[in-house]
Amino acid sequence: MTPTSPVIHPTVETHQIARNADLKEIDKFSEMAHRWWDPNSEFKPLHEINPLRLGWIDSIADLRGKQVVDIGCGGGILSESMARAGATVRGIDLSTKALKVADLHSLESGVAVTYEEIAAEALAARMPASFDVVTCMEMLEHVPDPASIVRACATLVRPGGHVFFSTINRNLKAYLLAVLGAEYVLNMLPRGTHDYDKFIKPAELARFARQAGLDLIELRGMVYRPLSQVYELSRDTDVNYMMALRRTA
Repeated sequence: MTPTSPVIHPTVETHQIARNADLKEIDKFSEMAHRWWDPNSEFKPLHEINPLRLGWIDSIADLRGKQVVDIGCGGGILSESMARAGATVRGIDLSTKALKVADLHSLESGVAVTYEEIAAEALAARMPASFDVVTCMEMLEHVPDPASIVRACATLVRPGGHVFFSTINRNLKAYLLAVLGAEYVLNMLPRGTHDYDKFIKPAELARFARQAGLDLIELRGMVYRPLSQVYELSRDTDVNYMMALRRTA
């Protein structure tokens, strides 16, 4: 794809969207889509954690020359950074507005990324075992059936390839920090960004992955230091965590 290529038109039917997507969640992020690339907007945390997650992914999978699909890509922050690292990247999402923002930024930056409005399950049915790396970051806690997304990721990746997830743990500490702290005290995120009941324990995500034929490689936490106002990789997975997996060869 050249930097002037348009977003691929929607290829997912309404019943597929309804099957494993919360339309209120899609609308919520669509309304904020025009601010996706503003580093001081509601998406400031994504901009700040992106170097951490990119470096971690690249250290495990070596993105250069790899075929990558970024599921739930939103406005394309991670997608573009992986393309800059040398990968050929396809970003998919169900928000038309977010994808338009992503494609416009790709045109402006000159970083080529293919964007498509399609559900992960639909892409998996169309392109099984087509990617060396599959990323699904900060998305699982926003869908009704995260296990279905995990299965789609396992289908999309080639044998021996890597799958990366990031999401939020479900416990009292996560509620206090990720919901009350981030949304109501520090105002880092808009109120209502997260639904605590949709948070996922690492053991649950590992079980979904194991059932889909993925082997756990590494589990890392991301912590926010309020005094220094920076994010760091950590062994503390009580709140935000990332999981790297490999499809059984």
